[in-house]
Amino acid sequence: MTTKAERTTAFIIETVAPIFNKHGYVGTSMSDLTEATGLTKGALYGNFENKESLALAAFEFNSTRLLQAIDQQLNTEGTAIQKLFVLTEFYRSYDEFTYELGGCPVLNVGVDAQYNNKLLSAAARETVKTIEGKIALVLENGVNNNELRLPVTPLQFAKQMYTMLQGAVAMATITQDRKYLLNTVAYLEVLINKEIKK
Repeated sequence: MTTKAERTTAFIIETVAPIFNKHGYVGTSMSDLTEATGLTKGALYGNFENKESLALAAFEFNSTRLLQAIDQQLNTEGTAIQKLFVLTEFYRSYDEFTYELGGCPVLNVGVDAQYNNKLLSAAARETVKTIEGKIALVLENGVNNNELRLPVTPLQFAKQMYTMLQGAVAMATITQDRKYLLNTVAYLEVLINKEIKK
């Protein structure tokens, strides 16, 4: 059973997470947060030490949702190739998944916090490493099960694969053109079939 304070804290985080993600740490004002939550500045600071701790909690909320979604894709039944294709299918409509998050938390926070918030920047880097590790594990299992042949280590291939996906997310976001995402995912699927599938 959660307490009223725990429910209030969860409500605040869930409400402000997309705002921080859209507007960035510096671009999000306290009035944005009080307006969205309907709470006073004092009530917000009664639950969080400062704006930075609230922004970090908001990023963790969004990144946890992203990591859970990626886990759901990669933990499906099937071969390593099938799991990789479930992941690429997820990224094909990634913009739809991240819409209610306020966009891609890795991209938005990773770029925004680079020079103005070391804690947020470090949290975004950690999320990147976690995602790459999850992909690498699928690749490693694929190699061990004699399903895949990789020209580099599983982690290196995972980094390249994630770079392509995240680069496509960045370009689709910047240009507001989903074709960057769709075309990159399609190319990545061809690459997987031709280059690493045994």
